[in-house]
Amino acid sequence: MYTIAYVDRTNVALAFDPHLSTAMKDLGMDDRVKGNAIGIFFWGYLLLQSPGGYFASRWSARKVVSLCLIAWGAAAVGCGLVATARQFAVMRFILGMAESGVYPATLVLLANWFPSRERARANGYWNLCQPLAVAGTAFVTGKLLQTWDNWRIALIAEGALPFLWLPVWWFCIRDHPDEVKWISPAERDHIEATLAKEAAQFEAVTKQPLWKTLAQPAVLVMIPICFLMNACSYGCNTFLSEALRSPEHNFTRMQTSLLYAVPYLATAVVMVVVSRHSDRTRERRGHIAAVYALSGVCLIASVAAAKYSFWLSFFFLCFAIPGPFAGLAPFFAIFTETMPGRVAGAAMGLVNAVGNVGGWAGNAAFGALKQRTGATAVPFIVLGISILVSAALCAFLPRTKLGFEDDSTVA
Repeated sequence: MYTIAYVDRTNVALAFDPHLSTAMKDLGMDDRVKGNAIGIFFWGYLLLQSPGGYFASRWSARKVVSLCLIAWGAAAVGCGLVATARQFAVMRFILGMAESGVYPATLVLLANWFPSRERARANGYWNLCQPLAVAGTAFVTGKLLQTWDNWRIALIAEGALPFLWLPVWWFCIRDHPDEVKWISPAERDHIEATLAKEAAQFEAVTKQPLWKTLAQPAVLVMIPICFLMNACSYGCNTFLSEALRSPEHNFTRMQTSLLYAVPYLATAVVMVVVSRHSDRTRERRGHIAAVYALSGVCLIASVAAAKYSFWLSFFFLCFAIPGPFAGLAPFFAIFTETMPGRVAGAAMGLVNAVGNVGGWAGNAAFGALKQRTGATAVPFIVLGISILVSAALCAFLPRTKLGFEDDSTVA
């Protein structure tokens, strides 16, 4: 489901590369307008994050996501039907708003199914959709652009995918283990008992208003971490194909698309390793800081190496891209391990909402800096510095409070 959501954030990176399609020319865009028009998605994404998490917790994550699937499918198709840059920006804003409830709703859904000792892995495997969507979309979008030489066909065809997936989601997903028959009674009872025990650790604490929970220092430090991480992630995502230019190599559209996919395939491997190790060692903060720091250093190193060798620069990019994604699993596991379930969804929604505005900031800053400097070097260095700052802020993240009791009955 979320792979499809991420397709609509990725295909524009290739469809609006001036070397690969005529989209920017057709809509009258320059780099600054492109960065803002693509990035405005995240202002729409800001609006329904907390409500999405709230209604997923109090009503149904399955139903929240189902409604979002319909809305974002219509908006994604609309992105391929626009005639001006302003119309495209409006459709991107609506697309962001339509998708905004999906992420916190899915985090709530996973928290309803997986005990804390497995939650980073659950979050990590689910978030594999992000790099895999980028890698898969790079190939498919590249093929569509090469075959049809029409960016509108690529956006419309890929934008219609939510309508195909909606029946699968509706009939296969349930909010809680007690609603399904495909697991044994023993496993169902074990999951529910473990989750109830973990929830009791928080419910015993004196209740406080929701706004006080959202205003606590842990949440306030998570917001800039998420903001800077997303600025780096989405800035790289949108403009990565332009970093794959080399005077020594005249890559075709298909070759550029395949090169674009490689760092994201490496990302999938790193995500699995980090999430499993985080669960096994029962540690979150250090894992997040480590992958963010590695990303920042390698991003800056890729710029420096580009003066000497394209392939050396590309090597560093393959280690720079995974950081923001690999930190997602332990980062969002912290919420459900430090907060009561009744407010964790809203807190995740708030942090993800404000943090994802970093996606707009990364795109807008990259586009403006590239237009001012005429190259991608300075923008990539700025993004590298941003995620290094995010790594430093991880020192202020809270330690998890749950005990991660050993239990060999859970695979």
